[in-house]
Amino acid sequence: MHKLEGFVEYLQMQDKSQNTINGYVLDMRQYLKWFMESFGKECIELHRQNVLEYNSFLLNIRNQHAKTINHKLSSLSKYNQYLITENIQQNLVITKDDMVIVQLDYASPTKVTEIDVRRFIQAILETENKRDYAIVVLLAYAGLRISETLAVKMADINLPAGELLIRNGKGERQRIVILNSEVINAVKEYLKKRDNYKSACDSPYLFVSKKRGQLDRTVVNKIFKKYNQGHNETTPHQLRHFFCTNAIEKGFSIHEVASQAGHSSVNTTLLYTNPDKLKLKKKMELL
Repeated sequence: MHKLEGFVEYLQMQDKSQNTINGYVLDMRQYLKWFMESFGKECIELHRQNVLEYNSFLLNIRNQHAKTINHKLSSLSKYNQYLITENIQQNLVITKDDMVIVQLDYASPTKVTEIDVRRFIQAILETENKRDYAIVVLLAYAGLRISETLAVKMADINLPAGELLIRNGKGERQRIVILNSEVINAVKEYLKKRDNYKSACDSPYLFVSKKRGQLDRTVVNKIFKKYNQGHNETTPHQLRHFFCTNAIEKGFSIHEVASQAGHSSVNTTLLYTNPDKLKLKKKMELL
């Protein structure tokens, strides 16, 4: 079995984010484990027949969702490209036609209501933790991804102008995000307390922790788990979903939301114009 360290270096040279790299590596470890358990030997190179067998295994034995399978196939394709660049094999054995066709959900991906979000944010506000409050307000009312939020540097935010520069969005795209007064005020209040964190003086990042100069995603996950109190759907990503739906309901155009949220295609944004599943079920009962 070829060392995955070389694959990681290959991905790093392509400027892939750490989260993307972690996803590719996890998928490859699972494939290499399946190969060993299936054939009693290490995988040297990828063969199309093996990939098709693995696809069938994921679909029929593991009963995995089509999107999950496509992600794993995408990782295998990237690993295939790596093996070719290393002259370990010559042919590309995975094509786009191998991907499982997924029909887009009609319902909006947003699973939390405005009252859910406001209740969640209020619970954090009442703890007087200015950092945590600034994070959730930024997610809910600026539409950032959690990875983008944690990567914001002090130099990227311009509070007087009400603007925030996202340097490394999805697909390495930069964009300017407009901030409303609620976000601006929350960040201002946090900045008054930022120096209380020992790591703040040497850190270029906006959000810091007691021990690290850049707040870690696992810490944010713990924050959300702590404050959810039964509102299980309130996650960083659901706050981003909420922003998109809320913005459209408040009169934003599709293109304005796509620009603010950093969607590569307006087709993604269009999903938020659909009713959620609960509303859709109620409409179905009217038939």
